[in-house]
Amino acid sequence: MVGLKPSDVPPTTAVKFLGAGTAACFADLLTFPLDTAKVRLQIQGENQATQAARRTQYRGVLGTILTMVRTEGPRSPYNGLVAGLQRQMSFASIRIGLYDSVKQFYTPKGSDHSSITTRILAGCTTGAMAVSCAQPTDVVKVRFQASIHLGAGSSRKYSGTMDAYRTIAREEGVRGLWKGTLPNITRNAIVNCAEMVTYDIIKEKLLDYHLLTDNLPCHFISAFGAGFCATVVASPVDVVKTRYMNSPPGQYRSPLDCMLKMVAHEGPTAFYKGFTPSFLRLGAWNVAMFVTYEQLKRALMNVQMLRESPF
Repeated sequence: MVGLKPSDVPPTTAVKFLGAGTAACFADLLTFPLDTAKVRLQIQGENQATQAARRTQYRGVLGTILTMVRTEGPRSPYNGLVAGLQRQMSFASIRIGLYDSVKQFYTPKGSDHSSITTRILAGCTTGAMAVSCAQPTDVVKVRFQASIHLGAGSSRKYSGTMDAYRTIAREEGVRGLWKGTLPNITRNAIVNCAEMVTYDIIKEKLLDYHLLTDNLPCHFISAFGAGFCATVVASPVDVVKTRYMNSPPGQYRSPLDCMLKMVAHEGPTAFYKGFTPSFLRLGAWNVAMFVTYEQLKRALMNVQMLRESPF
């Protein structure tokens, strides 16, 4: 057995909720520069009117990160990290931590296994619930990641995370904090289904066919497959979401208008801008998150059982 041994008692909903949020924060700490590189590549070509956009060109994942470090400083790949961690604690806790509970709710009584339709429905439900709660944190995270700061002569729009929430609400109204909710719900419903359902099915088949036991290698393979599937199906919606959430008021009338302008000005390949960092980020994020999540669930249940033990 590689890793902690599964507890005899299934993990509670509270353990899954806390474990998912904590594991997601850990995964974000490891992969945040890849996410920032993805955002910069996705918005590149969107607004060539600014001098900063003309001077700063990004090529590839590593090139984007190195360019940011060279022109904006070593901390720039972690712009928006605080909002990112706030997002994961509220977002991942719901969409991942509540997935099993919602899946069981949709599963007919007496069924031994949940159908693919039931799993997809559960993924869509928890994904939509999570976005409804965590959307403001996502807006602020994207704004920080997309902002270009070129030294002392360049002013920052937001002095900090809390200032960003206040400024957006003051300048764009409270609705500004929920800007891009529809494409984000669409994107995260797709991502959540691809991640959770793929992870669920791969892990189940590996165990059913006795290819692996319920340990770290099984979790690693399942998580890697989940990350790849999620990237392929969600990349177009992710690009539209990033463009729309980062846009100034009036640039796009709606997410659909944003999508149509992208196709007209940049062609359909624009939907897969930043695909490589998206895959590297989602693949690495899923591996780090699911492996940590599985171990945290077991550790938390062991602690809970020890506390409840009379000896």
